[in-house]
Amino acid sequence: MSSPREPLSAAAIWAWPIALGVLTSIGLVAALFSDGGLGDQVAGVCLWVPALVGVWFGWLRRPPATATK
Repeated sequence: MSSPREPLSAAAIWAWPIALGVLTSIGLVAALFSDGGLGDQVAGVCLWVPALVGVWFGWLRRPPATATK
């Protein structure tokens, strides 16, 4: 028998969503106020990272469907 899992702390649950939210906010503000150069590159990276994380966890890591009888 497997032992029951310990509940996760609030920091363990919310750390990545908060980090992705902060990264998205930085990207949106950088895109709003930049006019070429480094600001556009910062905005691009900050907005692509959450998008790629969403694609990875939402689409690419989907477990295979199991056949039921």
